[in-house]
Amino acid sequence: MRLISYLGDEGESRLGVVEGDEIVDVTRHVTADGAHSGLSPMRMLLALPGSPADNVGSLDGERLPLGSVRLAPVVPDPPKIIAAPVNYRDHQAEMMEDYHIDALGIFLKATSSVLASGGTVRLPYSDRRFDQEGELALVIGREASHVPVDDALDYVAGYTMLLDMTMRGGEDRSTRKSFDTFTPIGPYLVTTDEAGLPDAMRLRTWVNDDLRQDADVSDLIWDVPRLIAYASSVMTLQPGDIITTGTPAGIGQVADGDRVAVEITNLGRLEIDVSDRGAVACPTKGASRGPKPPDTVTPVRER
Repeated sequence: MRLISYLGDEGESRLGVVEGDEIVDVTRHVTADGAHSGLSPMRMLLALPGSPADNVGSLDGERLPLGSVRLAPVVPDPPKIIAAPVNYRDHQAEMMEDYHIDALGIFLKATSSVLASGGTVRLPYSDRRFDQEGELALVIGREASHVPVDDALDYVAGYTMLLDMTMRGGEDRSTRKSFDTFTPIGPYLVTTDEAGLPDAMRLRTWVNDDLRQDADVSDLIWDVPRLIAYASSVMTLQPGDIITTGTPAGIGQVADGDRVAVEITNLGRLEIDVSDRGAVACPTKGASRGPKPPDTVTPVRER
């Protein structure tokens, strides 16, 4: 099942199931009893016991052309965004990092940084470098604390695509990656039965017409189960939490007017534009510090 969040006529968040070129509005199936008021319908769905498919009922809601709705971030109000630093060895090599996730653990991104597919990433500063990082992300479907690695995938509601937009420099990761619009996510949450296992997925990222990243998710240093198990040992995971798994080699600078796209096997395509409208000089002084990304980007060949 493919689920989306989109905006209704009054700007409210709604929940849809994608069927071909249409969506079926299933918002009422998760909001009728008034439980979990104040959450987005997607969060309400994820908070219910059982699978998403069991909880949307028969698909008898209003049908709308998929292209006619304005998408919202697939989880508009995640409780947490948990990210994995340096989780592919080829990315560790291109950044000349001494350490990877084994030593670095995880970090948090601001939940206010989420952006819908089709949106615009706003570069805040005119004098700093910003890069694209395509990633596989997962959404937690039930509360998890200290879960064993062997059971970790049982806590996943589904998978989606994410761009971890990044300002380079020496400031803390949570600062450099948390600007508003710096976490494009979606367009779909694909449930685990349709998405398949993450180790069988392939990730590709384009900037304009150049293929920059092309990697097998099976090359993660910490795979998805290990990442979930570790994160759940640090903090209790809640339904709607997003865990993003890290980026492979091929990061590179983006600029005003660029179009960035990510595709992952069985998950679809995430696309955003980049703009520097309103950018100002950066008030912090970390530009010359931190890991050194490649100066140039060599597009990879299709395989």
